[in-house]
Amino acid sequence: MARAKYVAYVSTYTMGDNHGIKIFDVDMKNGRFIAKDEIEITNSSYITMSHNEKYLYSITDFGVESYLIGADGSLTSLNHASINGMRGCYLSTDYEEKFLFVAGYHDGKITVLRLNEDGSIGAITDEIFHKGLGSIAERNFRPHVNCVKMTRDNKYLMAADLGMDHVYVYALNHETGKLKLADVIRSEMESAPRHIKMTKDGKFLYIVHELKNYIDVYSYKEENNNPYFNKIQNISTLNDYHAGGSAASALNFSADEKYLVTSNAGDNSVTVYKIDHATGELDKLLCLPISGDYPKDASLFPDNKHLVSLNHESGTMTFFTVDLEKGLIVMNGKEMKIDKPNCVIFHKITE
Repeated sequence: MARAKYVAYVSTYTMGDNHGIKIFDVDMKNGRFIAKDEIEITNSSYITMSHNEKYLYSITDFGVESYLIGADGSLTSLNHASINGMRGCYLSTDYEEKFLFVAGYHDGKITVLRLNEDGSIGAITDEIFHKGLGSIAERNFRPHVNCVKMTRDNKYLMAADLGMDHVYVYALNHETGKLKLADVIRSEMESAPRHIKMTKDGKFLYIVHELKNYIDVYSYKEENNNPYFNKIQNISTLNDYHAGGSAASALNFSADEKYLVTSNAGDNSVTVYKIDHATGELDKLLCLPISGDYPKDASLFPDNKHLVSLNHESGTMTFFTVDLEKGLIVMNGKEMKIDKPNCVIFHKITE
C-alpha cells in the first residue's frame, strides 16, 4: 500500500531572489522540510490550492498565476492573468472551481476571474471597490481587503476589510460571476479583521482580528436566500499577561480540523485552540514563542505532531515538536533560512 507523503509550498516576497515559491519535501517523522524545488515568480505573497487539489494559484506583481500540480508535487505554469489593479494580497477559489477571487489590500478591491476547465485563469467577471472611511488611524481610514473566502455552501463570498472593520458578504451569481452585497458582519472599530476560516460542515466561521488580537466565532445558516451570522464567542490570541503592541496574523485549521492555529507578531508567538464541533467554540491550548520575528503564517503538520512558523522579518522558518495534550511546543532543530516567507500549504502526494 502506498504511504502518504507530503510536500509543502511556501510563498515569499522576492527581493533579489526571484524564486517566490519554494517547494519542500516534508519529513513527517522528524518534523522538518527538505528543499526540493523553487519556482520563478515575483512577490508570491499568497498562494492557494484548488479544492480538488489539482491546481495552485499565486499572487504575483503582474496579477495572478496558475500552476498544474504534478503527482510528485511539482508545479507547471499554466498561465497568468491581470487583475486590472494593484497587486493582490490573498486569493481563493469557489467550491466548484469556476471562479478565482482576489483581495486587494492596497486598492481596497475584490476581483473575480473565471476559471477554465484546465485550471487556467480566464477573464475578469467582476470588480468591486470598497468605499468609505473607517476610523481615522494610520491605515484604518480607507478600505484594505485582506481575505476573500466562499461560504461552504458556495453561495456567498466573505471579504474581510481590515481598513473598514467589516466582513462584507456577497451573493455570487454562478453564471455571470457577479457579486451582490447581501450582508455585513461588523467588527469592533480598529479591530482589523484579517483572515477568515469556515468549518467543513459550513456551520461555524472564525475571523481573526489583527489589531485587537482576538478571534470572533460565528454560527452560519441560510434561510430564505439570506445569510445569517450569529456571534457566539470572542477569544484572545495572546496570553493574559501580554502588554500589547502585537498583531495577529495567521489562521489555519489542522488537517483533521480538530485544531485552529493563529500567530502573533510583536509577541512573536503561536496560539493553538481546540475546536468544539458541536458548539463551534474554541478552547485555548497554548500560546508560546516561535523563536523568530513576525510569524506571518504558522501551521501544524498533517499529523499534528509538529508545527512550522514562517518568520517574515527574521527570514526564517522554525520547527517545533508539539504535544497538544500537554499544551507544549518544543523547538525541533535549527531554524531554516528563507527570505520573507509569507504563507505555507501542505499537499498530500502518494509515492
